[in-house]
Amino acid sequence: MTLGFVVGKFYPPHRGHKHLIDTARNQVDELVVMLAAHPSQTIPGDVRYAWLREIHPDCDVRLVADELEDDSQQWADFTTKYLGRSPDVVFSSENYGPIYASLMGSRHVMVDHLRTTVPISGTRIRANPLMYLDYLEPCVRAWFVKRVVLVGAESTGKTTLAQQLADHFQTVWVPEYGREHWEEKVSKLTSEDTSPSWSSEEFLHIAQEQQRREDLAARQANRVLVCDTNAFATGTWYERYFHARHSMVDSIGQKCKADLYLLTAPDVPFVQDGFRDGQHIRNWMHDRFAEQLTSLSQRDPAVRVVQIQGSFQQRRATAIAAVDTLLSEEVN
Repeated sequence: MTLGFVVGKFYPPHRGHKHLIDTARNQVDELVVMLAAHPSQTIPGDVRYAWLREIHPDCDVRLVADELEDDSQQWADFTTKYLGRSPDVVFSSENYGPIYASLMGSRHVMVDHLRTTVPISGTRIRANPLMYLDYLEPCVRAWFVKRVVLVGAESTGKTTLAQQLADHFQTVWVPEYGREHWEEKVSKLTSEDTSPSWSSEEFLHIAQEQQRREDLAARQANRVLVCDTNAFATGTWYERYFHARHSMVDSIGQKCKADLYLLTAPDVPFVQDGFRDGQHIRNWMHDRFAEQLTSLSQRDPAVRVVQIQGSFQQRRATAIAAVDTLLSEEVN
C-alpha cells in the first residue's frame, strides 16, 4: 500500500492546494495531509482542519502545531516520528520539497511549481480575499464573505431593502425565517381556530434555522451576504413576546458573524399585511435593537452599525453607501 504525504499551512486552503492534494490522492493508496498551524495565524487551525476534511473526505487530514524552525531536517525527523514511518511519496509545490523528501528516503513529486495551472497563493488571498473568492471552495468562501444584517421593528422596510441590496451588489440574500415559520403556522388554522401563540421552543428553532440558512447562503455569496435579520436579533424578538431573554437563543446569537448592521428606523408608515401585530411597540423595538447593537459594537469595534432612516430612496442610498464603505475598507 502506497502512502502519500502533503504538508502545509493551508492559510487558507485554496484551489491550488486542492489541485495539489487531488493530484496526490490519485497517485497513492492512502494520503496523509498534515496541516501545521500557529497561534499567530488569523484563521484558527481547527477551522482550516474542518475545511480540509470537508473538501477532501477521502484523505487522512492531521492537525499539528507549527512549532519547528524552517528547517527541512527538523520537519523530516518530526514527520517520520509522527507517522511512525517515512511516506513513500511526498507531494509539494515548493522548492523545499525535494530535499525534505530525500531526508526521509521518500520519492518527491513536484505539482504545479510555477503556479501555471492554478495561479494563486495564500498570501495574495489574505491580502485581498474578496478579489479571489473564485479560488476558494464554498466552505472557505463563506469565511471571507462580508455579512450585512438588517434589523428593525415591524414594517420598517427591511425585506424590501434586503432585496434591493442583493440586486445592487449582485449577490444572494437570506429572508427572515421567523416570518416564514409564522405564516406556515397560521396557514394551518381553520376559520374556527383562534390566533396561535409563540412558544420558547419555536424561538430556539427559529434562531438555529436562521443561522443554518445564513451559513449556507454565505457559500454562494458574491463578496457580501445580505441578511433580513439574524439569530442575534431573534433574542430581542423573543424578549418582545416573553418580556425576558432566552439564554439558549442568546447563545446562538452571540456566535453570529456580522460585519455591518443596518438598523431601520420606524419613521415610515406602518403597513398591515395580515400577519403583523407590533405597530404599538415599534419605537420600543427600535430602541431595544439600538441598545443591543450599541453594546455589541462596544464589545467588538469591528462591527459597524448604521441607522437607516428617511424616505425609501434615502434609506436605499444610505444602505448602499454603508456597504460600499465596508467593501472598500476590505480592499484597502
